[in-house]
Amino acid sequence: MYGQRPVIFTTNGYETWLWDDTLYPPRCVAGFYKQDELARLMLRRTQRQTLDVAAVKDSIAGRYYQKRAIGSIFAQFSQARRKALLVMATGTGKTRTVIALVDALQRAGWVKRALFLADRVSLVKQAVNAFKTHLPESSPVNLVTEKETEGRVYVCTYPTMMGLIDQNNNGVARFGIGHFDLVIIDEAHRSVYQKYGAIFRYFDALLVGLTATPREEVDKNTYDLFDLEPGVPTDAYELETAVADGFLVPPRVQQVDLKIPREGIDYHALSEEEKAQWESLDWGEEVDEQGLPERVHAAAINNWLFNQDTVDRVLQHLMEQGHKVEGGDRLAKTIIFARNHEHAQFIEARFNYHYPQHAGHFARVIDNYAKYAQSLIDDFSLKDKAPHIAISVDMLDTGIDVPEVANLVFFKPVYSKIKFWQMIGRGTRLCPGLFTPDEDKQDFRVFDFCFNFDFFHEHPQGIEASSSAPLSTRLFRARVQLLGHLQPSSELDPDARLSHALIAGLYSEVAAMNRENFIVRMHLEAVERFQQRAAWNTMSDADRAVLQSEIAGLPSMLETDDIESRLFDLTALQMQLALAEADAATFERHRQRVVEIAMLLQEKAAIPAVQAQLAYLAAMQEATFWGGIHLAELEEMRLRLRELVPFLEKKTRKIVYTNFKDEVLGMRDSVFVAMPKMTGVQYEKKVREYLRNHLDHLVIHRLRSNQPLTETDLQGLEQTLTKIGEEDGQTLLDGLLARSGAPSLAWFVRSLVGMDRTAAQSAFARFLSDRSFTPQQIRFIEMVIDQLTARGVMAASALYEPPFSNLHAGGPDALFDGKEKVIEDIFNTLNLVHSSLSSRTA
Repeated sequence: MYGQRPVIFTTNGYETWLWDDTLYPPRCVAGFYKQDELARLMLRRTQRQTLDVAAVKDSIAGRYYQKRAIGSIFAQFSQARRKALLVMATGTGKTRTVIALVDALQRAGWVKRALFLADRVSLVKQAVNAFKTHLPESSPVNLVTEKETEGRVYVCTYPTMMGLIDQNNNGVARFGIGHFDLVIIDEAHRSVYQKYGAIFRYFDALLVGLTATPREEVDKNTYDLFDLEPGVPTDAYELETAVADGFLVPPRVQQVDLKIPREGIDYHALSEEEKAQWESLDWGEEVDEQGLPERVHAAAINNWLFNQDTVDRVLQHLMEQGHKVEGGDRLAKTIIFARNHEHAQFIEARFNYHYPQHAGHFARVIDNYAKYAQSLIDDFSLKDKAPHIAISVDMLDTGIDVPEVANLVFFKPVYSKIKFWQMIGRGTRLCPGLFTPDEDKQDFRVFDFCFNFDFFHEHPQGIEASSSAPLSTRLFRARVQLLGHLQPSSELDPDARLSHALIAGLYSEVAAMNRENFIVRMHLEAVERFQQRAAWNTMSDADRAVLQSEIAGLPSMLETDDIESRLFDLTALQMQLALAEADAATFERHRQRVVEIAMLLQEKAAIPAVQAQLAYLAAMQEATFWGGIHLAELEEMRLRLRELVPFLEKKTRKIVYTNFKDEVLGMRDSVFVAMPKMTGVQYEKKVREYLRNHLDHLVIHRLRSNQPLTETDLQGLEQTLTKIGEEDGQTLLDGLLARSGAPSLAWFVRSLVGMDRTAAQSAFARFLSDRSFTPQQIRFIEMVIDQLTARGVMAASALYEPPFSNLHAGGPDALFDGKEKVIEDIFNTLNLVHSSLSSRTA
């Protein structure tokens, strides 16, 4: 490539920077482009076109907010910003929006290949099907099942892509850093970035994140990933707005307070008959040691204790109060969110007991234990096919797209606000003709039996699960931290044996890191340094900071042993750190746990390895063992016990089934999303119907006949349309105009009622009477009149598209070759037809 400004790569052998200074400032990249990737990058400089939201295909994403979102991304990308985050409520068409985005970017020459990442195989399959439906020319590839197939859009799970990046052929990576021009992250959250962030750092691509979590609930780390201010995504379209517009249906929430799930079960409050049942139950091994329990707390209900009457009351309430279809004869599609597999099985069993006529097909458990889970999901997705009740354990909380779902049952507590919103989203989709051919889905029922709405009212942010680092990372960091205490202090480690052991273990782990692994390569300078044994002898605080933040967590080829042994290693390390830092409370907490382990191991005396340590285990249970203990003695304890702890059985709680009388303490309706008296869609239908039935209205007649309008005419028309929306009329009308993209009310009305054919013919009369025109040229003018008659308005650019281009592939310029003034006159006539519509005053 001669005569072109080169793309500039700079590197010190470890860190690489790319500077395409015709388009972007310098940026850090994971390596060098392959030859074909570099050629494509150079070609894009001259081939990529200005991004214009008008190029977005209505057939893929025609709703106003979808185009607005794409336009917002275009604005970001056009300003040399390479990342964007969309917040869109579940059911508003996130996937279709990004399909339209990919299509527009590919046609504009910005993107050749795109990668769509999702966290579950079922979501990958769903996305591939969506691309095949709406953009088949992109040749979508499911990388989970078609690893060698080529295409223009690739869809994959995060773990699969982590493995594929490292694949190479004769030393050449299949997926170079420039292989994809666009990476799309489905449900972009902190947890995804923490586990799979290496993917986004590896590919040098435009990055678009999607999330259904409301903008205020998206965590700061996610905004940081996309270089955005907290609470300010690239674009947002949330549930309340979507409900008001009529693109989603709202939940109708009922909280049902059952006594046993709220209060638990107290033996002393039971009837004599129920006490006898309590005493006859098999409570498991703990009964022998502690006697019969006197109460079971609420947290145990539906966790390991399942009560018949509780489940029966939930099912009865659902069957009586839930939305019905087929004239009220059948419960509409329903998802019951169960607490665990045993709970789900119990619900299914109780349903089958009460409704044996359905032969076990109506309600089915769909979770990771199900043999054909995807087949059950596919059947549930079909309107008239069983199952009609899906009893889900974490499988249908997200990603399932079944518009017919009209009932959700929360039969488990939810603490994550993100997950809660995703679960609510299972019911929000529109479903025309759900109840009868003329009765659409207007809302969906939510029955909360576990006080979730109360919880989120008191704790608006919810409680997110801790995103702790993997065990191997925690072990590495703890060892580095302990080494930091030992190296400067000879008192803690007089003979340096513990320091040497820690260094040997840490060095072995780093030495086993494969430099060809793509994650390791991104930290190669630090890895190579600490793969030298001498680097460990004397370390500064800065060295340890590099080990803690950069090297901890990198993949190592060093073999690991039992997880139980490594968990015990971590406990022992935490005790050593507590001792070194004089943290008595932490030390005592872990000491008690270790003493308990020693007691449990004594019961395994029949095992030779345990038999050899019996005296030591007995000594550990004496207070004198711990008096004045040193780090070296804790290390000896770790080495003696780490090989024994795998012999301890993992305790499983005995499942208990009861049939105690439950009762409903109260029922409350909750407002989760404000339900508008009239949605945007309902209002639009009424406006269209009014205009269609009032073509003889004075102002509408003037619009159709292309007569000038006065300010009074327009005010009267606006008042008429506002009244249709009742008290929210002005807001609904403003929203309708915004969604339509019309520059004025007159333009919008004309686009609905069309133009009187006589008026359209009059506007173009001189063209029709021009005897020098060929039959094709006359037909062209007639087609313009047809369009204006049907649609009322017409963009000049439409003259270069079908059906006009069907007359001549070269468009009007070629069709009217030699008659340049005719083309100009046609454009001027169209402008004249539209001139009275472009502003408020006609």
